Amino acid sequence: MRGSGLRWISAAAVSTLVLTGCAGKEERAKAAGETAGAGWSAGVDTIKIGLIAPMTGPYAILGILQENSIRVEMERVNEAGGIGGAKLDLVIRDSALDPGKAVQATNELVGDSQVHFVVGPSLSAFYNASKNIFETNRKLNCQPGVGTGDFGSLKYGFRSQDPNNLSVEKLVEYLKAKGVTSVGLVYEADDTGKAMDGYFKEFGPKYGVEYKGYQETRNDDQSHRPYVDKLKDAGAIVVSSNASGAKTMAAAAEAGFKGVMAGTSGLQNVSFLDAAQDMAVGSVFAAGNVQFNIRDRATWKAGYRTHVEAIEKKYGVVEGPKSGAKMPKGTAIAGDCVTAFAKAAENAKSLDPDKLATAMEQLNIPDSETPSGNSIKPADHEFYHMEDIHIYQWDKDDDGWFVTDVTPES
Repeated sequence: MRGSGLRWISAAAVSTLVLTGCAGKEERAKAAGETAGAGWSAGVDTIKIGLIAPMTGPYAILGILQENSIRVEMERVNEAGGIGGAKLDLVIRDSALDPGKAVQATNELVGDSQVHFVVGPSLSAFYNASKNIFETNRKLNCQPGVGTGDFGSLKYGFRSQDPNNLSVEKLVEYLKAKGVTSVGLVYEADDTGKAMDGYFKEFGPKYGVEYKGYQETRNDDQSHRPYVDKLKDAGAIVVSSNASGAKTMAAAAEAGFKGVMAGTSGLQNVSFLDAAQDMAVGSVFAAGNVQFNIRDRATWKAGYRTHVEAIEKKYGVVEGPKSGAKMPKGTAIAGDCVTAFAKAAENAKSLDPDKLATAMEQLNIPDSETPSGNSIKPADHEFYHMEDIHIYQWDKDDDGWFVTDVTPES
C-alpha cells in the first residue's frame, strides 16, 4: 500500500488470505499463543494497539480494511489467552489523509503508556513525517501501507508491506523471462513515481531489460495517449496502481499497444478493475501472496485461508460495482502486524520496547502460519523479502475475474 500502490485503495491495503483447513484457526492460535499467560505476566489487564489510518474521506476503505484484519487477529490472540495474560484492545485515530493529523495522532499514541504497539500511519509521506516521533519515544510500530523508504536504519519501525524496490525487481525478472527486452514507466510526478523511476534504472541493466524512461503524469490529464505514444516501442509499460493507471491502460488500448501492461500490488484491487475494466485483461502485477482470486481454495496457504475466511464471515467482501470483481473486506498484511507483535512479546516475555524490538528482529514465522501467507523474517525490519513476491496475471471468463500465479522460477 508501500505512498505508491496504496493510493487507489492501497498496495498494501489489500492483500492476503490462507490455505487448507487442518492447519487452521485452532492450530494458529496455539502456535502464536501457546505460552500466553504461562510463565510470565504482562502486569496489566489490557494492552492497547493503536491504528492510525484514513477512516473518513475518499480513502476510508484503506483504514476500514486494516481495522478489520487487525480485529480478526486480535480476537484470535485474545481467544488464546492474550499476551502475558493481558487482552488486546484497539485504539483508532483517523488521519483523514492529512499529514498534520497523522503527526498529531502519532504524538498522542506514543504518549499513552498503555499503547505498546502502533500500526500506521499509512502512506509513505505520512510515515516519513511521523517516524522520528516513534524512534525518539521508543514506540514499536508496524507499517502495512508504506512502500518506499529505508526501514533498516530504524530501531522501532518495521514494514509489513512488499517494498516497491522488490516489486520492481520481480517485475523486471518476469519480463526478462518472457523475452521482453524493454520497459517504460507512466506514473504520477510524486515521490513514489520518482522512486519507481530509480528502481527501473537500477534493475533494468541488472536483468538486461532496456529502460525507456519515465513519463510523469498530471492529475488534470484528460488522456495519457501522449505518454503512451512516447513508449510505443517498449515491450512493456508499467502503470500507476490507481485510476491514473487505468487511464494509461485506456490510452494503450487506443494506441493499439501490443506489449505487456504491468504494475505493482495496487492492481489487485477491485477499484482498479472498476476503472480499467476489460483493459486489465492480461495485465500482470507484482505483490506478496494474494490468492483470493485464485479459485481453488485448496491451493491457498493455510494461515491466509483461515484469516480470509474469518474476514468473509465477519465483514464480508468488497465487490466492484462496475467490474463485479471481489476481494475480502480486510488486508491481511495489517493482520501480520498483530501476529508478529504477539509472537515477539511472548518470546521476549516483556513489553519493554527495546526487548520487543530485538524479539521482532529475531522472528522467523513460516508462511503457513501468517495471515498474509508470506513468511515473516524481519531481521532487517522488513517482514517480506524477494521470495515472498509473486507475479499475478488478471484474466476474465464467463464466471468473472480471476488471477493466475505466473511467477518465473528465479
